Amino acid sequence: MKLKQRVVLLAILLVIFIFTKVFLIDNLDTSAANREDQRAFHRMMAGLRVELVPKLDHTLQSPWEIAAQWVVPREVYPEETPELGAILHAMATKKIIKADVGYKGTQLKALLILEGGQKVVFKPKRYNRDYVVEGEPYAGYDRHNAEVAAFHLDRILGFRRAPLVVGRFVNLRTEIKPVATEQLLSTFLTVGNNTCFYGKCYYCRETEPACADGDTMEGSVTLWLPDVWPLQKHRHPWGRTYREGKLARWEYDESYCDAVKKTSPYDSGPRLLDIIDTAVFDYLIGNADRHHYESFQDDEGASMLILLDNAKSFRLIFSFGNPSLDERSILAPLYQCCIIRVSTWNRLNSLKNGVLKSALKSAMAHDPISPVLSDPHLDAVDQRLLSILATVKQCTDQFGMDTVLVEDRMPLSHL
Repeated sequence: MKLKQRVVLLAILLVIFIFTKVFLIDNLDTSAANREDQRAFHRMMAGLRVELVPKLDHTLQSPWEIAAQWVVPREVYPEETPELGAILHAMATKKIIKADVGYKGTQLKALLILEGGQKVVFKPKRYNRDYVVEGEPYAGYDRHNAEVAAFHLDRILGFRRAPLVVGRFVNLRTEIKPVATEQLLSTFLTVGNNTCFYGKCYYCRETEPACADGDTMEGSVTLWLPDVWPLQKHRHPWGRTYREGKLARWEYDESYCDAVKKTSPYDSGPRLLDIIDTAVFDYLIGNADRHHYESFQDDEGASMLILLDNAKSFRLIFSFGNPSLDERSILAPLYQCCIIRVSTWNRLNSLKNGVLKSALKSAMAHDPISPVLSDPHLDAVDQRLLSILATVKQCTDQFGMDTVLVEDRMPLSHL
């Protein structure tokens, strides 16, 4: 064989070797990532049921100090949280030392200071579990139990971007009124034999108070994020106009995502994929009211989209006879951008065939206000999961798996 032919043959063999090696490495990396996703899923399932216990055997730290140390730019709490039960127990039982009107917003809430100086947000019960809120996607009061369910769904999905939430019963007469500020106290009234308050917010009215059962009020408490992590508010790119007859651009422009991808912070970093994750999360809980979102300040698009204020959820129940009750437009970021994290896709696939409903029910079983959701609402979550999977399949059929499934893993340290 001539020298020139040998050189050509060697070059061809070298190219084949390089392509084979790259292909094998890519496959091995993908396979390893998928195996890690499966291990993470099994770890989550193993630690799903959280018993509310008061003891912290292995540390002298308070539950508030532990929870504060958990927070990092991409997580509110770590994957493994053996102290979670003790922290939730403290949130549900610690003495209330001060009560005030809630921070500004559209919905009724109270700001409580618990023993040890920890701030929590209290949202009162306004609806029974099976009550269906009709009207616009943003109509009605907040649902306190939706906050609890959303927190546990965040755990199940592996996002870990929602502040800790637990149900709590409070006695308005003995626990709140003696430590209430004048501003909060002035909103208390009695309706029949029930103690009520209407607080101070954009939609708070004396004619629409939240009422206890006698003096005992059911609600949810959300752990306040540490002050060392100040929040920055952003307008959600897929937010609604909230004006009758006026559509937002994303509601009529199918190429809207292309424009979003050219604007900061969605043109680089993890924020757009966080928006997609949030669309999945919001669709599962039925939240069509995320007009703004928060991240940590001065993050330049690197910190997570924090899943705050999830109470405008579980308002409708999926009906096989009327599937339009599910607000599909919540998924607009997903079906317009047609991208999703591989890890999110793997987790969603692990939760099909009734696993999600079972996991959510198990995760909430020990909450003080259990049962947190009615069975029809749990069934709705399972049905919505199928719609998400079908939406991703439509994307992959059109653009291919390699384009739609985006690798974006961020190993984190809590040291």
